[in-house]
Amino acid sequence: MDSLVIHLTNMTEVTVFILTGFTDDRDLQGFLFFLFLAIYLFTLIGNLGLVVLVIGDIRLHKPMYYFLSVLSFLDACYSTVVTPKMLLSFLTKEETISFLGCATQMLLFVTFGTTECFLLAAMAYDRYIAIYKPLLYSATMSPRVYVPLIIASYIGGILHATVHTVATFSLSFCGSNEIRHVFCDIPPLLAISCSDTRTNQLLLFYLVGAIEVVTLLIVLISYGFILLAILRMHSATGRRKVFSTCGSHLTGVSIYHGTILFMYVRPNPSHGLEHDMVVSLFYTIVIPMLNPIIYSLRNTDVKQAMRKFTERNWFVTKVNF
Repeated sequence: MDSLVIHLTNMTEVTVFILTGFTDDRDLQGFLFFLFLAIYLFTLIGNLGLVVLVIGDIRLHKPMYYFLSVLSFLDACYSTVVTPKMLLSFLTKEETISFLGCATQMLLFVTFGTTECFLLAAMAYDRYIAIYKPLLYSATMSPRVYVPLIIASYIGGILHATVHTVATFSLSFCGSNEIRHVFCDIPPLLAISCSDTRTNQLLLFYLVGAIEVVTLLIVLISYGFILLAILRMHSATGRRKVFSTCGSHLTGVSIYHGTILFMYVRPNPSHGLEHDMVVSLFYTIVIPMLNPIIYSLRNTDVKQAMRKFTERNWFVTKVNF
């Protein structure tokens, strides 16, 4: 790893990047600091709280909720890669990030983002098995199936992130070192490179496009079979239960993939970087905050687990008092 870092560093004259961020207005920066701090705290509490609920409540010891707990952990990590550095820059005006720090940030956030794409597809497959083949669910979605699916999602994320990180930081940055962004994303880095970035842009377009096509096909096919199962149901209660469990997942998939497609799957990602900054912040900061709300408000099991957890802690606090 050290030899790779030395090799990459020797290929560029830039050793430090400057993240220009949103604005130089100190009053606006103060407002943004408290806004993003509130979002970040809510994200950590919501996502890590879901992880604790799944671990602590035996009623949630099912593959569906294991996937949900992994998704919540990913969202907490995803937001942590970007938000603390951004908050620090609002407070101290420390807008610089080292070459290695920038590469590490990119590697981590692309890893978590890609892993989430694969995980959302695995969650759709899990819902298909549970609804279309309910009698075979326990046997089909055993630990020998869902654990490898989770591991494969992480491996896919790591491989995809490694390709883009090595390809991006093998470029030469001999001109401006100002990244028009609040974190080290791929398009703004390509925009300041003095190398030919056409290969990188095509790599970004085709790799992200391929991942989007594969994962969205899995989601669409899974929900196609789920729709057939719903049409065969005669019970209104059964249909409502299916909609409550699948509606939240479809909402999360639509929001997440919509922003990814808009951000990366286009031939020339260097245009409109200010607009792209807002979009990328949406899927790295806002969506991780929304996911706990999306997956808990319409899920009866999660709401009951939360109620039980709250009542138990209220009782313990009252007794101790």
